Amino acid sequence: MDTPAARQHSALMRSMIGLIRALLVLLLVAAPPAFAAKYTDSAALDELFAQLRVAQSAAEADDISRQIWSYWFAPDEPKLAARMSLAGAALDSGQLAACLEILDAVVAEYPDYSEGWNQRATVYYMLDNFAASLADIDKVLALEPRHYGALSGRVLIYLRQGKHLEALKDMVAALAIHPYLSERQLFPELAQNVTRT
Repeated sequence: MDTPAARQHSALMRSMIGLIRALLVLLLVAAPPAFAAKYTDSAALDELFAQLRVAQSAAEADDISRQIWSYWFAPDEPKLAARMSLAGAALDSGQLAACLEILDAVVAEYPDYSEGWNQRATVYYMLDNFAASLADIDKVLALEPRHYGALSGRVLIYLRQGKHLEALKDMVAALAIHPYLSERQLFPELAQNVTRT
């Protein structure tokens, strides 16, 4: 509906998205991840994130994203990598309680490993324990502010809780990092070029 109120709302939304986008770019440039140097090749991740931000197609972005996830999920520390492999196998086979037990041990022993928190947040989400999932997502983003997976997870939780504005804010943040996330389709008000500079 094209009414003055609708046009005003649309203009306000575009202004808010622009402001959020500018702030996110500043934060992402100024806030290097805390965990990367300890568990992964942080220089390689930095390069992949730079490539992801300017990817020219969804296929290119998906390829870069797979590489990022491989760094996140397979840390250099052998004991931690083995535990994450066990957690992944438990999750893949639907053994959520076993997966949660493994991830509880991971975050207790490696509290600065963001993907341990992220995987546990995922399990909590699958168990409909949104409060615990959101708490873990906060930990993920404190350690790795570029974690578009955690941001996307929070988007889904906020939408299920009816918090559209919070979900939109996080979606814009995630798209500033990974401009081809499929969750973008949940927000018709986001134009394709919203995250491009």
